[in-house]
Amino acid sequence: MPIKILLFLLLTSITSFAQKAADKEEWESIFNGKDLTGWDIKIAGHKVNDNYKNTFIVEDDMIRVNYKEYDKFTTEYGHMYYNKPYSHYKIRLQYRFTGNQVPGGASWNVRNSGIMLHSQSAASLGLDQDFPISLEMQYLGGLNAGERTTGNLCTPGTIVDINGKLDEAHCINSSSKTYNGDQWVDAEAIVLGDSIVYHLIEKDTVLTFTKPRIGGGYVGKNHTFKDGKVGNEEDWAKKQGTPLSSGYIALQAESHPIDFRNIQVLNLKGCMNPKAINYKSYYIEPDNQACKFKK
Repeated sequence: MPIKILLFLLLTSITSFAQKAADKEEWESIFNGKDLTGWDIKIAGHKVNDNYKNTFIVEDDMIRVNYKEYDKFTTEYGHMYYNKPYSHYKIRLQYRFTGNQVPGGASWNVRNSGIMLHSQSAASLGLDQDFPISLEMQYLGGLNAGERTTGNLCTPGTIVDINGKLDEAHCINSSSKTYNGDQWVDAEAIVLGDSIVYHLIEKDTVLTFTKPRIGGGYVGKNHTFKDGKVGNEEDWAKKQGTPLSSGYIALQAESHPIDFRNIQVLNLKGCMNPKAINYKSYYIEPDNQACKFKK
């Protein structure tokens, strides 16, 4: 075989390999399946990383919201925050509700939980603050009593546009089906900075919203940040209308046991220079300071 043809085939092969490597999605498991390393816990009324009555535990490769040590639930709304912020990303996981709600939990919290997106950090919450300022992808389990959608949106301290118009409702229903019982449900969110967010349940897009931003009160425009015991509430109030473009991911504990597993993130922000060895073709937001080149 002539040397020119051989070189051409070799070059084509190397180029093809590089393209395939650039196209391959690198999902990161943010839960190691063994312990809560990399996560911060904040439960209302308790300091950061006081895992009150072992609300969050790890069993059988799952993070479990657990109320076995509770006699009664009062205001111990809790969240567990992954310690790395993201702006443009996909997150996917599986969840399932189990058993019965702990005594004292509100009726609206039966089979009610979720994950918080673009959340403030655990350390920035007020001591008695119930929910972080964030975008909640709300998970609801069916009650064998009619339709109850999941993959909804709730907006503590935030507002969004639906179909191009401001929607100030604190919770906005998705178009999902109802999932009764203790079955596992696949959930995914695609979060693109402060532009657009998609909620997917069992691979179906069930809710889309745009322009997430701070505002609208804490849980409605008549409920202030001060009412919600938000830390540094005056500073948050001054941010009214500020785009919410990045933040933390948090798992929620609201009085009903729930399990989470297979929690993975695909970062969509990174090196967009095709000459770099860590270039990925699926990145949509540049972080060219992260680029690495062959020496």
